[in-house]
Amino acid sequence: MDKLLIRGGRRLAGEVAISGAKNAALPELCAALLTPEPVTLHNVPSLQDVNTTLKLLRNMGAKAERSEAHPEVVTLDASAVTSPEAPYDLVKTMRASILVLGPLLARFGEATVSLPGGCAIGSRPVDQHIKGLQAMGADIRVEHGYILARAKKLKGARITTDMVTVTGTENLLMAATLAEGETVLENAAQEPEIPDLAELLIGMGAKIEGHGSSRIRIQGVERLHGATHRIVPDRIETGTFLCAVAAAGGDVLLRGARAGHLDAVIDKLREAGVTVEAGEGWIRVKRNGRPKAVSFRTSEYPAFPTDMQAQFMALNCIADGASTVTETIFENRFMHVNELVRLGAHIVVDGHTAVVQGVQTLSGAIVMATDLRASASLVIAGLVASGETVVDRIYHLDRGYDRMEAKLRGIGADIERIK
Repeated sequence: MDKLLIRGGRRLAGEVAISGAKNAALPELCAALLTPEPVTLHNVPSLQDVNTTLKLLRNMGAKAERSEAHPEVVTLDASAVTSPEAPYDLVKTMRASILVLGPLLARFGEATVSLPGGCAIGSRPVDQHIKGLQAMGADIRVEHGYILARAKKLKGARITTDMVTVTGTENLLMAATLAEGETVLENAAQEPEIPDLAELLIGMGAKIEGHGSSRIRIQGVERLHGATHRIVPDRIETGTFLCAVAAAGGDVLLRGARAGHLDAVIDKLREAGVTVEAGEGWIRVKRNGRPKAVSFRTSEYPAFPTDMQAQFMALNCIADGASTVTETIFENRFMHVNELVRLGAHIVVDGHTAVVQGVQTLSGAIVMATDLRASASLVIAGLVASGETVVDRIYHLDRGYDRMEAKLRGIGADIERIK
């Protein structure tokens, strides 16, 4: 099993190219199931979750090929799907596999999708997906760990989810494109990856309005056609590198980044005394001296993202002063705390709030990643810790970061992947 060996204490300088967004790539790959014509996606990141999705689509009979000359370009052809099924063996490694449910049901009138199972960071129920599709006329049963869905033709409906759900919004948005009549999604998620998915669907011939707001209107069409689309930059990868430079110190330019997708994070970084400048397609981050401790609370977009909580907590660990971090999205998203404490951090957790007392420096140790964003926080902590830090179970990291250690090495970090 691969690990990362980090020798901390180096300032970071240079340029990093930001990859395409994982959370946009996964639903957009699944959207190719909505048409028999080829869909070509640019800026597709090289991630384990992307590879799992491509394997899932191929298992159904779709063709999915990366360009040899340009590996960030993927062409999908779902003209010969023979098995509208997502088996447990593939779904269990990635909860986003549920995103095939809406497209399969809309185009083929049937879908058999394994329930995703548990998730390390907390409950992510799929009942909102099922409730919405039932409102559109689907007959859905859950048997033996599988969702069995049937619908001769989905009908437009007004759907109000009980909570804001990103994958739920995406699944219902995709299904509604081929439904008969108008569908209105109320309480829709507003994360940038959703309007990006909508733009791909519009390029395929869908009729969508209001994407990026809490109310999305979709006029169903008879069929969708092929399209070419460029995936939006990954705002969480961007935020992770911003926090890495803020913690380790230095001066780094992030190319291909969109500052407008990270307003809440950038505001907090500036509050911490970090210099952040931005323009069209770039962000520059600089930090000299010790950052100030900053309190924050996670919430749905456009507020502070739960996917940046662990990384910003790592920054607070070496900041001047005390801070409180409140997690409102997932109930188990403080699992990185014990590992940060092993590195010398002073953190006390009380329910959904962690109180962090900043220390001058951390001390290298062997730590274990428990989930995707927790692993990123341990890498950031390792960059500032004295001595050597070994981060184990980095398969979590590979699910959502495209060659993170290579990008960090390119800006001066002493980091390597070891067996």
